[in-house]
Amino acid sequence: MDNEFDVVIAGGGLNGPALGLALADAGMRVAVVDAAPARARASDNFDGRAYALALSSVHLLRGIGLWQGLAPTAQPITRVIARQGRGEDISPLGLFFDSAEIEEGVLGQMLEDRFLYRALIAAMPERLTHIPETLVTGQAADAGGITVALSDGRSLRARLLVGADGRRSGVAERAGITRTGWDYGQTALVAALSQEIPHEGAAHQIFLPTGPLAVLPLRENRSSIVWSLTRSRATAIAALSDEAFLEVLSPHIHGITGRIELAGPRFSYPLNLTLARDYVAERVALIGDAAHGVHPIAGQGLNLGLRDVGALAECLVDAARNGEDIGFATTLDRYQGWRRFDSTALALGMDSVNTLFSNDNPLLRAARGLGMGAVNAVPALRRRFMRQAAGLTQQPMPRLLAGQPL
Repeated sequence: MDNEFDVVIAGGGLNGPALGLALADAGMRVAVVDAAPARARASDNFDGRAYALALSSVHLLRGIGLWQGLAPTAQPITRVIARQGRGEDISPLGLFFDSAEIEEGVLGQMLEDRFLYRALIAAMPERLTHIPETLVTGQAADAGGITVALSDGRSLRARLLVGADGRRSGVAERAGITRTGWDYGQTALVAALSQEIPHEGAAHQIFLPTGPLAVLPLRENRSSIVWSLTRSRATAIAALSDEAFLEVLSPHIHGITGRIELAGPRFSYPLNLTLARDYVAERVALIGDAAHGVHPIAGQGLNLGLRDVGALAECLVDAARNGEDIGFATTLDRYQGWRRFDSTALALGMDSVNTLFSNDNPLLRAARGLGMGAVNAVPALRRRFMRQAAGLTQQPMPRLLAGQPL
């Protein structure tokens, strides 16, 4: 195996391979070092794990040649409905977004993890060097590049090392990048449901006093739910049998779904906010959860990561075309300046929404209802919120996310 590359990417989840494919298509030599076996998550079995892709993310996937194959497996999001709930009651006031109000036709796409991951895994061997079942265990930067040590004893040489290795990024830690953040005291329960009432592409966000509950449409009249609860409550509910779990969940969403049944396994994971203080260091750049791990409210985690992918790919490709060293600080600073403020602002915004809505204060509840009702009553403001949710308002917009070639 050749050990000389332009870019080595640590992390083979979703953001790392997406960046690798974008750079490889632009003529760069790329290696993706992936801790997982090559087919670990590329299963044919439905498990309900899915992502709410903004339209800008769909543009990026189309730009790296994947969306044509993925589109038949995706569920278009035609409406978004956000309301408050209390017990079994859901407020009639809220935000009601309809895709008919924007020219793009849909607000986003729901895509199952198994389809997206499989497409990325299948594309990598033909276009870049994919190194599965291997970890990056060390890195040493110098004026000419960076040497990357692997868990199998090999070493790679590159102009740049990208950390796409999650919230506990080893790349970031070895580069001396520290983190800030806090624990939410919440756990997310995730499950897939089949439902009686046709969802017709509608995504629902219900703000309960214990935390937000999302009901997101999937193909074949199924839904993915992400239910954020206080940790003690989530632990108790997660321990219930499947039948008892549905009995607890159903009253909150019965008016939306009708009768429900589990359509896959249940998952749970603790929720926290973690932000890297820097997105770059000497010959190092961070993307995705390695840069910003956020609350799942509004489903923006993967979309934020793909914004990083689009911005970093553009900075690196433009630098290479201008004859610059893609690992130089001037190149990396452009990326950091582009992404850090946007990501931090969105992460803190989601944190504020979670804090504002995850309580049962009657005054706040009334103010929240009036606020959502006021936004909903102004068409221009409502359309702006819709375009923002679709990822179409970022300025400047990376070319790949705007549907333009890199």
